[in-house]
Amino acid sequence: MTKLPPLIELRAFEAAARHLSFKKAAAELGVTPTAISHQVRLLERYCGKVLFRRRPRPLSLTDAGTRLFPVVRDGLEGFATALSTIRRKDDRQALRITTTNAFAAQWLVPRLPHWRKQRPDAPLDIIGTDTIIDLSAGDADVAIRYATSRQAPREGIAEEFLSDTYWPVCSPDLLPAGGRLKNAADLRKHVLVHSYWFPSDIDPPTWQRWLSVARRRWRNLPDFTDMQHLSFREELHAIEAVVGGQGVGIFSDVLVAAELASGALVRVFDLSLPGYRFHVVRRTSHPRERIIRAFSAWLLSVR
Repeated sequence: MTKLPPLIELRAFEAAARHLSFKKAAAELGVTPTAISHQVRLLERYCGKVLFRRRPRPLSLTDAGTRLFPVVRDGLEGFATALSTIRRKDDRQALRITTTNAFAAQWLVPRLPHWRKQRPDAPLDIIGTDTIIDLSAGDADVAIRYATSRQAPREGIAEEFLSDTYWPVCSPDLLPAGGRLKNAADLRKHVLVHSYWFPSDIDPPTWQRWLSVARRRWRNLPDFTDMQHLSFREELHAIEAVVGGQGVGIFSDVLVAAELASGALVRVFDLSLPGYRFHVVRRTSHPRERIIRAFSAWLLSVR
């Protein structure tokens, strides 16, 4: 490709040729008339031709300047039009949000009507996956990460917006008339429902951990290996099984808040485990920083 002169020289020439005034061109571009004159002289040196007649006044174009002006003008207008189109298209493009399947289904999706009402001009593309998507690779714009304070995300700008607690819960159909089990030993009559935790997760709130804490309060707890178990790789499936009366699960009160509020699930004991923290994460210097900040602020405000 043929080497082009710097854009600053072309812009200075175009403005000066359009106004036929270095002073007016300087005012438009926010520089001094001397700077305009300097850039034009550099372009003239590049072309090997004088582009303006500077004497006598007023300023006028030479034959070379007259030939060059419409080409530069149309080229700069073409650049501006193309860039404006790209920006408008980018503004309409959906903001890609990555989070876990369970959080997307149980918390985020039910609240999306509030976002659409507040920002109908900002569509979202929800990427539900338990695989960590790399924001720096550009595969998503925003991530909602779930981690302990010791595992807080370090990949960009992270803001904590929610934390949870894990409770043993089940369908009310499994409980006696009193509404709760009297003793953790009564769990031997029920199936313990499990969902998968990655080996790298720190102190996950599992049934094993809950039973270890429960032994400080209740005696005669059955051994874990002597109890009935039902395990799921996907947390959503575990929740569905417990809502369906297939056993007792231990779940985040954030993820099953709707089921607890409706009575589809009830807390079995008043003994809970601390959960993790939810963070909204974005990379620094993102080109869509404004809408990402708006989404982060919305997450921090909605409950």
